[in-house]
Order: sequence, then C-alpha cells, then structure tokens
Amino acid sequence: MTVAGAIATARLSGGRYLKLAAGLREFPPELFSLADTLETLDLSGNGLDTLPDDFHRFHRLRILFCSQNRFTTLPDVLGRCAALEMIGFKSNQIDTVPAAALPARLRWLILTDNRIDSLPEQLGHCRRLQKLMLAGNRLTRLPETLGQCERLELLRVSANCLTALPAALLALPRLSWLAFAGNPLNAAEEQAALTRQDCPRIPWPELELDEALGEGASGIIYRARHRQQPLAVKLFKGAMTSDGLPHLEMAACIAAGEHPGLPGVHGILCDHPQATAGLVMPLIPPEFSALAGPPNFTTCTRDVYPDDCRFEPSVALRVLGDIAKVAAWLHEQGILHGDLYGHNILVNRHGQALLSDFGAATLLPVKDAATCHSLKALEVRAFSCLLEEVITRTRLPDPEQETLTTLLESCRDPLPNRRPAMHDVARQLTGTLGSLH
Repeated sequence: MTVAGAIATARLSGGRYLKLAAGLREFPPELFSLADTLETLDLSGNGLDTLPDDFHRFHRLRILFCSQNRFTTLPDVLGRCAALEMIGFKSNQIDTVPAAALPARLRWLILTDNRIDSLPEQLGHCRRLQKLMLAGNRLTRLPETLGQCERLELLRVSANCLTALPAALLALPRLSWLAFAGNPLNAAEEQAALTRQDCPRIPWPELELDEALGEGASGIIYRARHRQQPLAVKLFKGAMTSDGLPHLEMAACIAAGEHPGLPGVHGILCDHPQATAGLVMPLIPPEFSALAGPPNFTTCTRDVYPDDCRFEPSVALRVLGDIAKVAAWLHEQGILHGDLYGHNILVNRHGQALLSDFGAATLLPVKDAATCHSLKALEVRAFSCLLEEVITRTRLPDPEQETLTTLLESCRDPLPNRRPAMHDVARQLTGTLGSLH
C-alpha cells in the first residue's frame, strides 16, 4: 500500500490506526497529518533506521511497532512521546538502548531478536512496566533496578548470556510468567536434557500433512498422518521465537515425560527439506478447545474470555485441579512451564484439562535450591491469575467459594516465599472438588 493509500484508509477509521509496509527507507512526513488522532502505528517490515526528531508530535500515540526494520539504536525521541505505552522493535539490529528512549508511561516493551548486551539502569524507573520481552539478545546481566518494577508480570529473557537472575527480580510481587532458557545459568541442565533424549525420530517424507489446527508464538500445528496413524505436527517458525529457542522447547517437552495433564510427544521431526524443526505429537480429540483467548493490547497480561463465559462448579474445579497437578508434576521434573495461561489450556465439557505449549518452558537450575524455590513460587502466582479468572465465572456454594478465595489470596501473596507449593494447591483443589459430591 502507498503512503497516501494508508493515510486515506486510516482516516476512514477516525485516523486512530495505521499500518504501512512499503519498503520505506525514511519516515514519511505525510504521516504527521494524523498527528492529532493516531493511537496505533505499525511500521513493521520496512527498511527504517531512524525516526524524526519531532516524532513526539504524535501526542496521542499509545502503540508503536517497528519490527523487522534496520534500527541499531532505540530512538531517543520515544521517551518524549507522552502517551506511548507499548513499543515493539523485534528483529532489528539494535545494540543500544538509551535511557532517554524509555517513555514514562511504558507498559509493554518488545526488543526480541536484537543485539543488546546491556540495558540502562533507568529501566527501573518505568514503574508501569508489565511485560518485557528480551529473548534473543546478548545480555550478560539484567539491571538491578528491575526489582523496582513492581507491576512487572511477564519477562522473556531466553537465549541471552545471563549467568544469574537478580534476587530482587525474583522477589517481585507480581512476576508470574518467566522464560530464561538458553542462558549459561541453566546450561548444565539443558545439555543433560538434550543428550538424554531418546525420543523417536520421524522422517519428514513419512508424514502426510493436512490442515493447520492452530498457531502460537513459536510455531504452527497441523493435522497429520504417519503410517496411517492420525497425529499432530508442530512446525517451528524459525531459529528464534518471542519465547526462546525451538530445540530447547523440544527438550522441555520430552523431559516432561508422560502425565494425564500433558498432550505428550510422539517423536521429533527429522529430514525436513528446509531443516525446519518440528515435534510430532498425539492428535488431541476435537472435543477439546482452548479455555480462553490470549491477552490483547488492552489486557496486556491477562487472558480474554467471552462475555457470557460461565463454568459449572464441578467443571471449574476439575480444570483447576488438573492444571495444578500437571504444574506440580513439571516442578518435580525440574521444569518451569513459564506460560501457564488459560489460552494454553485445552478442556473438554467435563473439565478434563491439558496444559500445552512449552515455548516458554525452562529447565530449572536444580543445584540452586533457593532460586528453584523462588521460580516455582512465580508459577504459583501465574496459577492464581487462572484461579481468579475461573472462579469469578463460576457460581460456587458458599463453603467452596470461601475456600477458593482463601487459596487465591495465598497463591498471589506479594511475598513469593509465603505462597504454597503447587502440589499443596493441587491437594487442596482435589479436596474441594470432593466436597461438592
């Protein structure tokens, strides 16, 4: 689309949203005709390396995407954009993040797949920050001041050069979803998992692919057949995803073993003509569907449910109990799922639940007991979000409602070391389900 065409289309919607991928090498000054109305600007997939010094004229701009361009520095002018909350500069060539580039209202920052080796300490001044995505960079440390970002809930730092996670980070009251696979700090566990893989290799020519069943951050899942057996195949999108590295996702899936709450693994794809990585998995019955939709720009870190979504008490408790059991199992296997969300949970009408998508999973540094305990407590906080979402959509008898409300408060205790272990959560939910019958 031409610049003029994109502006004309934007004006039809009140000038609030504009997307333009037209091989741009320079920022088109004509876009300033929308300076008083534009709220979302997507310039991904161009050849830009700078933004104009007066870019802050977009005084209503809340969301900016400039992924897959040629930026080497996060532009300073972003820090002068009064309303800017969400910044996405994925897959550029950024090696420098100036403190001046961080706007005061920053809530969501995406710098995945760049060349960043350090971040400014001033990142800790972004007190509204909820989601920070830094996978696929060269970070050797995280700013200690990140521990001041008390609203931070989701952090992706996979595939970097980190040797430790700051204690202040792990003590954050709301941190719930963390991915850090592919760093030196847990390299020993990952190498052990990769070398002990005894999963069957399934050659690409032996597979017959049918339609796509779904798509996530790391790959696309297809219906398939192998020697007439119905299966599912996940083809990874590339060497780097927003959550981490495909081969480490596969290692975590295999290390998880067999559990009634997991979809399972049938084999690892090999001999793909483009060397695409893939997992071959059992085909999940069609009566299973996602519990929720993923977060959107408004909810940021919380899943989206239909307005009329309601759960029967027995269904709600079984879903919660099944997921608590499988999360506890993963913790026992030394695995942090990292993405314990309703949109990654498949359920049937009886409430049987499966936890899927290991794209953010991390093998825990098991020799560091204190860090492992803190990391598991983060996932209990993630479970509290799921618990809250489900019970607010369920009409429970008073005794069970009181029990689950108390459990919710303990799972989201602002002091992580006071939260219950996941196996204790599972045991309490099993008991509560039994009291209904």
